[in-house]
Amino acid sequence: MLLKDNFETRINLIFVHFSILLIIFKKKKKEFPQEIFDNIFLNIEYHIRELGYGDVVVNKKMKTLTRVFYDILLKLNKPKLKDFESNYKVLETYFEPVRGNMPILITSLASYFDVFYNFCFESKTDNMLKGQINFKYFKQNGST
Repeated sequence: MLLKDNFETRINLIFVHFSILLIIFKKKKKEFPQEIFDNIFLNIEYHIRELGYGDVVVNKKMKTLTRVFYDILLKLNKPKLKDFESNYKVLETYFEPVRGNMPILITSLASYFDVFYNFCFESKTDNMLKGQINFKYFKQNGST
């Protein structure tokens, strides 16, 4: 099952991964460095500019992307749950298959993000900040 390969899908994948990291830091009562947070959004802005958009469009796109990020973060961060569980509605809203069955795609994505969350939760926060996340996802059939 493949996702559409476009700018929005890639950014949304970054946002879900980043949201998971922020949720983990919050649960571990560790502070996530503001510089890294700012750097992520600054890099996204640079990439939008590299696509050839002007200042007005970049500002509008960044405003929209910021809303998307916070929507993902707030909907994934469910403090009442004991264990992390991906929010299917978020995944349905922000991801779309190239072709095929949407429920299968969402189930696969949710499974992936749940495993990613558990992997990162077991990792040291210092390693995550250094970018030392050596995560390999193995599907049910054993492939990556």
